[in-house]
Amino acid sequence: MKKFHIKKGDTVFVNAGNDKGKTGKVLEVLRDKDRVIVEGINVVSKHTKPNAQHPQGGIVKQEAGIHISNVQLVDPKSGAATRVGYKEVDGKKVRYAKKSGEEI
Repeated sequence: MKKFHIKKGDTVFVNAGNDKGKTGKVLEVLRDKDRVIVEGINVVSKHTKPNAQHPQGGIVKQEAGIHISNVQLVDPKSGAATRVGYKEVDGKKVRYAKKSGEEI
């Protein structure tokens, strides 16, 4: 299984693509496709047939996946994009922001 620095629930900064410069919360990580779904980022219009959830059918706006290389974790202290490091604290492996050194 691939190891990613981004997890569900993280706040990320988009550094490439049409939504470059925006931030959002990760809703889902698609490991097999190397993609993440970020709240409010890469919103597409999907045409749906009528079903139980949408009795009328029609056009529904929803987030599509964005490649994981196009997002960076947001530093909890400064709010800027940062790289992720790993260190051991009390025998547990924890993630930390390389920019500020703060644990995530």
